Amino acid sequence: MPKKIRLCIAGATGWAGRCLISSILNSEDFVLSGAVARKTAGQDIGAVLGRKPLGIKISPTVAKALESPTDVVVEYTRADAVKKNTLTALAHGVRVVIGASGLTQDDFEEIEAQATKRSLGVIACGNFSITAALAKHFSLMAAKYIPQWEIVDYAHEDKIDAPSGTTRELAESLAKVGKSEIGHPINAIIGQKEARGADIAGTRVHSLRLPSYILSFETIFGLPHERLTIRHDSGSGAEPYVAGTFLAVKRVGEIRGLIRGLDTLLFGSERACISAPGN
Repeated sequence: MPKKIRLCIAGATGWAGRCLISSILNSEDFVLSGAVARKTAGQDIGAVLGRKPLGIKISPTVAKALESPTDVVVEYTRADAVKKNTLTALAHGVRVVIGASGLTQDDFEEIEAQATKRSLGVIACGNFSITAALAKHFSLMAAKYIPQWEIVDYAHEDKIDAPSGTTRELAESLAKVGKSEIGHPINAIIGQKEARGADIAGTRVHSLRLPSYILSFETIFGLPHERLTIRHDSGSGAEPYVAGTFLAVKRVGEIRGLIRGLDTLLFGSERACISAPGN
């Protein structure tokens, strides 16, 4: 990719998108090539964000935004738009970094197939926070030694997807380590079986949606007479996601196919498909 990577931000006026654009405008590594937001389409992104006009009109769709040359689409929209936007970008020959949640395992398989077919890279992270990646990494380490665990997922009351992308990614990664043992069979429970949470890749996941929460998750491990809780709490600002997102943007040009999880970029993975130099 070029010295200055051209970025289109989908979800440009959202919580994370605003923060990313501010960082891009102050960066020597990136340049803003496009912005996508449905409600403010047609307006100058600089003016919408309270800055001087930047000469970049907000596009209503990713396809429209990609009429301007772009190297990477950074996807921070909603659960009901992220898949379509990702596939659109790939169809236009553009790599994608996904920070939005709501994708299922089937969605990821379709995205991976399209990315591989087109020799493009996609990096998807349920949470681009460095500390969230560490919490996931430590949970995977603990699962090698403790056979029983469950996940609790906390978010604001109007979050439309459950569980969060962070905890779905965590549960599916835990499944590669092992399946959490169940003390009493779910189908033999007296009462409401739903009270035991959803089965996500063999892990029971409980999603709370209440005012005052931003985004949090905890993996709770249990052994006789002792417990281990690994918890991550997000603050009110999106700044912690910037560094992880930019790391993924810089690495996505090396990828062919799909990589999931910031921890994969930080700590490596046998599944990571990094192309050899010159490919």
